[in-house]
Amino acid sequence: MNNFIYDLSTKIYFGKGQIENLPTEIKKHGTKVLFLYGKNSIKKIGLYDEAIKLLNKNNIEFVELAGVDPNPRLSTVKEGSRLCRENNLDFILAIGGGSTIDCAKAIAVDVFYEGDTWNDLYKFGKVDTIKKVLPVGSILTLAATGSEMNRNTVISNEETEEKYGLGCDLLKPKFSILDPTYTFSVPKNQTAAGCADILSHLFEQYFNPIKKGFVSARIGEAIMKTVIEYARIALKEPDNYEARANLMWAGTVALNGTASAGKPGDWSVHGMEHELSAKYDITHGVGLAILTPRWMEYVMNDENVYRLADYARNVWGSREEDDKAAAKEGIAKTKDFFLSLGIPMTLKEVGINEDRLAEMAKKATEFYKIGAMKNMDWQDVYNIYKMSL
Repeated sequence: MNNFIYDLSTKIYFGKGQIENLPTEIKKHGTKVLFLYGKNSIKKIGLYDEAIKLLNKNNIEFVELAGVDPNPRLSTVKEGSRLCRENNLDFILAIGGGSTIDCAKAIAVDVFYEGDTWNDLYKFGKVDTIKKVLPVGSILTLAATGSEMNRNTVISNEETEEKYGLGCDLLKPKFSILDPTYTFSVPKNQTAAGCADILSHLFEQYFNPIKKGFVSARIGEAIMKTVIEYARIALKEPDNYEARANLMWAGTVALNGTASAGKPGDWSVHGMEHELSAKYDITHGVGLAILTPRWMEYVMNDENVYRLADYARNVWGSREEDDKAAAKEGIAKTKDFFLSLGIPMTLKEVGINEDRLAEMAKKATEFYKIGAMKNMDWQDVYNIYKMSL
């Protein structure tokens, strides 16, 4: 196993009615809040009114910023940091899915950062220059990204058609409230895309040709099986509490460091997908689902086939004795699973044709080659895009 530091930091309130802890947790860090959320979903389910009531009752001042996009924009980040500075706000509360929480984290950095956050941090990764951020808390409404309990944020620059992420321990939320009932109203397509996102996070940490991190690999497999088990149930029974609860916790644990401790990962599919959603604004989880089976097929070789075979046997129950045969079965079952959730499985279905594939492939590998299962240059990425049409 590789060396690692395991510091979760974020306090989780999981289950029904945990929003009652919101005022107490906010007051540990501030009393003047940027209240950040997406479109109208939190108003439709009554969560908006519930949160406002608690804030008012406990004399917590707030300024609202609504309309965070599914692929959060740099322009929204700039507006949020402006509001924080002009109103002397000292805390950010994000209510929504991973996009809203990612946006909150990005705002938290932008408020105090004196340089060019886009170029310095997102594009060139100079995260050691981050010295101070506003504290962030969240109420989660979608099981997907795991942003509620990790150090990461991903932002899109709509002007340059770029999408990058950064990671910094200072960005871990101080607390997150996870009430599965808030996900009952999530539409089927978003539920499905969220499940694909969770699985992709697990895949990125699981797949590596190096035989290290046995414990983390087995944990990852268990979470994968959980998502596969409960995704279909949640689609058929949207208000099934057990299904929604398991998916919500799976999404959190999938990317809080538990499934990656002591082992390297890959992350090439995310690098490839960021180009798709940056330029075509497609749903992140859908893009990941389209690319993943093709990536698995493309990178498989004699050196790494054992890992794909492990996945097929331990997650899908393959009984194939030959590693390559087992791996192929696992890849096929992965694609069939995404199809069973109603996810489009070709780029053409989401409006992407051949026109910009080479451009995106070169952009995805602009600064370095990507991948661990296979070290890939732009031509490799282009080939996978072509396979995904």
